[in-house]
Amino acid sequence: MTATARDPDRATEPDRATEPDRATEPDLPAGTAVRRLVGLLRPHRGAALLALLAGLGGTALNAVGPLLLGRITDIIVAGVTGPPGAGVDFAAIGRLLGVLLAVYVAASGLMLGQGRLVASAVWQVVHRLRADARAKLARLPVRHFDRHATGDVLGRTTTDVDNLQQTLQQSLAELVTSTFSVLVMLGLMLWISPLLAGVMLASLPVAAALAALLARRAQPSFAAQYTAGGALAGHVEQVCTAHALVRSHHRRDAVEREFAAHNAAVTRAGSAAQFVSGAMEPVMMFVANLGYLAVAVVGAWKVLAGTLTLGDVQAFILYARQFSQPIVEIASVAGRLQAGVASAQRVFGLLDAPEQAPDPDDPVRPGRITGRVEFQDVSFRYAPDVPLIERLWLVVPPGATVAVVGPTGAGKTTLGNLLLRFYDVDSGRILINGTDVTSLSRADLRRQFGLVGQDTWLVGGTIADNIAYGSPSASRAEVVEAARATCVDGFVRALPDGYDTVLDDDAAGVSAGEKQLITVARAFLARPAVLVLDEATSAVDTRTELLISRAMGALRAGRTSLVIAHRLSTVREADTIVVMDAGRIVEQGGHEELLAAGGHYARLHAGPDAPA
Repeated sequence: MTATARDPDRATEPDRATEPDRATEPDLPAGTAVRRLVGLLRPHRGAALLALLAGLGGTALNAVGPLLLGRITDIIVAGVTGPPGAGVDFAAIGRLLGVLLAVYVAASGLMLGQGRLVASAVWQVVHRLRADARAKLARLPVRHFDRHATGDVLGRTTTDVDNLQQTLQQSLAELVTSTFSVLVMLGLMLWISPLLAGVMLASLPVAAALAALLARRAQPSFAAQYTAGGALAGHVEQVCTAHALVRSHHRRDAVEREFAAHNAAVTRAGSAAQFVSGAMEPVMMFVANLGYLAVAVVGAWKVLAGTLTLGDVQAFILYARQFSQPIVEIASVAGRLQAGVASAQRVFGLLDAPEQAPDPDDPVRPGRITGRVEFQDVSFRYAPDVPLIERLWLVVPPGATVAVVGPTGAGKTTLGNLLLRFYDVDSGRILINGTDVTSLSRADLRRQFGLVGQDTWLVGGTIADNIAYGSPSASRAEVVEAARATCVDGFVRALPDGYDTVLDDDAAGVSAGEKQLITVARAFLARPAVLVLDEATSAVDTRTELLISRAMGALRAGRTSLVIAHRLSTVREADTIVVMDAGRIVEQGGHEELLAAGGHYARLHAGPDAPA
């Protein structure tokens, strides 16, 4: 094995690599988000057309009702005020009531059909959005999740999609039918009395101006509400994950203050958004009532003047009420649409986030992997202005165990991240068996590796499920064999349900060391060609460390291993120890050889209290 650090005269690097601050992708402009949303609805234009026709038909039939009621009123008035003995024509009234009932039943049926068609189309669109968001998460680079709060990502894929679904389902049909209702009612009012129609229309400019003003103020408020909600969700997720740590460090009060600050931000933004949105309906209703009052006064004067019948005025007043109600509904829909547009901007912002570099169009198929790993002149930075690894050369022969040690921030874990292509190098190449890792598909590359990290991630399910997570086709016998080889079988059999013991998402039923052993068994069962062991014993006691070391010894047998360690006691048996500092390889050799050299490794081994 050879290891070389090039460019020794370069400037001294920081002793700690830092990730960029958490960020949020810039959201799309509202108009662009709306156009893209319409594009998603385009494949369902057939259902949308049927829903439109059903809505128009139902609205038209509802418009017939006031005319029939006005005719019934005129018949009653004529019977009461007509010649003596003429009486009220109850037979005609009965026929008109029958027609009115049939009209209302048909109108209701059409409106129900419209609602069913709209709901079906909207749910299909939302289903596609959720699928697109899930697929997008698989294509996002690890860098994205490092820079974005978990709560914000979850909010965009769940809360915002749900809000978009509710907005579309509740608003699309209502917007179409309300607009058509306004037009139909306006036509009928003009037909009955142009004067009364003019009185009613005089209130429209005021209503339109108020609606536009409120709509402009609502959308930014909703956007701020969802952004603050994402930050709150991220904070809650973080605190729940580190609940024991918060308590052990007496940070409860500080966490509660931080939660209160996030909660207050959500409350301020949400209150502003809901107030502005909710103000539309009462403001519009107030303007409509003024118009309704004016119509009633002028209509009474026309009846007294004999230029309109009482039935005409009654029908006009009903139409005026039906004319005002859709306008109020349109204003209310406009408020809800602002919330939907804000969610659409956030969802499309996620879908437009930069993706990881795609796999090659014609990837190389890996042959027999012997485990030779090479870093050739590799340079990498998390942030452009923060150097980390510069021109690093390293060769790991097949079957060798190479330990990488060094202070925090030296770039140890980054080597593993680059090897598995969680990040791509800025320059240089990484080879496995002489093949550039970028010429392989990520799936083929990662099948050759087994990763045991310091974060013991387990899934909700049984212990057997967790061991077989990377090898779902493994039999129970193979699972048990892997468990025995990695010191898992003993503590599992002591549990009441053994391998069928169900772990929750946090695996609260087993200790930290037992969790780590399960992840070692998982890697053993996968039988990888190359192992990456990243601080796998950093969070356990000495006895458990011995068990894990024994398990990893079985795991490493016959395999190339890259052991990233902070505890030097875990690397003594490595074939070669590589010492890194500030992204450079500063020493390499065996344990005794490096101690005798009295350099970086010897100082690390002596500890912080050793003399310089």
